[in-house]
Amino acid sequence: MEERLSKAARRELVSAVRRRYRGADGTDKGRILDEFVAVTGYHRKHALRLLNAPEAEKANAKPGRRVYDEAVKEALVLLWEASDRICGKRLKAALPALIDSLTRHGHLRLDPELDRRLRKVSASTIDRLLAQTRETTGRRRRRKRVRSKVSGEIPIRTFADWGDPDPGFCEGDFVAHCGGSMAGSFVHTFVVTDIASGWTECLPLLARNQDLVVEALEAFRDRLPIALVGLDTDNDGAIINETVQTYCQEQGIHLTRSRPHHKNDQAWVEQKNGAIVRQMVGNARYSGVVACQALSRLYGSARLFVNFFQPSMKLRAKVRVGGRVRKTYFPAATPCDRLLSDQRVPSASKKALRVLRDELDPLKLLKEIRDAQAALASMAIEGFESPPDHGNLDEFLAALPRLWKRGEPRPTHRSRPKAARTYRTREDPFEGVWTEVVAWLELEPDSTAKVLFERLSDQNPGRFSPGQLRTLQRRVRGWRHQMARRLLLLGGTDPVERGSEAPESDELSEQDKSRR
Repeated sequence: MEERLSKAARRELVSAVRRRYRGADGTDKGRILDEFVAVTGYHRKHALRLLNAPEAEKANAKPGRRVYDEAVKEALVLLWEASDRICGKRLKAALPALIDSLTRHGHLRLDPELDRRLRKVSASTIDRLLAQTRETTGRRRRRKRVRSKVSGEIPIRTFADWGDPDPGFCEGDFVAHCGGSMAGSFVHTFVVTDIASGWTECLPLLARNQDLVVEALEAFRDRLPIALVGLDTDNDGAIINETVQTYCQEQGIHLTRSRPHHKNDQAWVEQKNGAIVRQMVGNARYSGVVACQALSRLYGSARLFVNFFQPSMKLRAKVRVGGRVRKTYFPAATPCDRLLSDQRVPSASKKALRVLRDELDPLKLLKEIRDAQAALASMAIEGFESPPDHGNLDEFLAALPRLWKRGEPRPTHRSRPKAARTYRTREDPFEGVWTEVVAWLELEPDSTAKVLFERLSDQNPGRFSPGQLRTLQRRVRGWRHQMARRLLLLGGTDPVERGSEAPESDELSEQDKSRR
């Protein structure tokens, strides 16, 4: 109750109770004293002294003369400016030498009493006297971080504290799909990674809410092939709160947190944020229920594809040798393989993993991932056109060997389509001689653009500058590409290849175009 009463309220309460206490008998005095101690929080002996003190005597100390007046404040402002506006603790340490130096050079003359008070002032008093001056200068006060009660109860675990934990100890973190702007509402992905095996689960959340975090933990407990034993997170308020803490205590989950501003304490899950979430989803902004459902479908297939068919490297040791850090890794293995080879995993869990692994088709999972990514891209990228559906797995498999020609296979990572430029920024220098250049190319197809440019310069002295050679090289390369396409479409390949390759000829590499 001590924090609920101000000093003024306590003084009024002492004055009011003192009269009742003195006029009461022995039994009533004990009851009044008990109530007074319970309300004020005072020690019982201190409460007796206050209630038995004379009426004229005040409980608090007598107000004395102000020690640090305006003269001290003005001198402190001068010294603060002379020290380049350092903080109170540093200014307290610098005052003796600063006062002596300024006095010695004739910049400062202080009264002996003022000099004594300046040298005696504490760092907290300096900050208090300079507070108004600092606010006037426009200097922003550092916001003091308020440590919650739950944060103090949850223990801290660093990266070095893990060692070789049992399967089931996980790290959790949020990935924001904000598109670079934290304004407004957007979808978050809650990621949980098992440290021993690297098994990763992802769930999209419409908002970063503590009740949704509890529901996500329930879903993780059902999806993880091993029991969720511990959860280590950062200091996000959506996780470090009484709701999540109570849930973890009821379910027997050991909840810990990392140090503030130490992302390496959560290195296991931080690397999965980039290697899985950003690799699958990209950096676009997603918001709303529809986007959350599309992300859920994507993660439903991705969790099986990544955990059963995507080997990962796990750090074995890290040793600093001079100025370099030497890292050694375990052999690459999938999270499923690590769980199957771990003696601490129950045999029933291993059997269920083997059965599920035998039933999974990686090609089918990859097709589902690509379809979900195309749906996400249509929400995030304006003007994006979803690729045609391949229909069945056989057609999808037949298209895989040629996907490299299209560039980025993940629709979520493709850039916004650029509008075709239909204008010229300058006059075409080869407009009047291009017909002649084409005739030379038809007679001598192997002629280089440099040879053709030299021939043009000889026939037209002073018309072309050396910097226009690059333009002619692009024009010649485009002409050769058109000739290659014409041969391809007119029968340069057999009918089967012509039907499958012709639509993709626009996306051939520059090297293939020059060869053709």
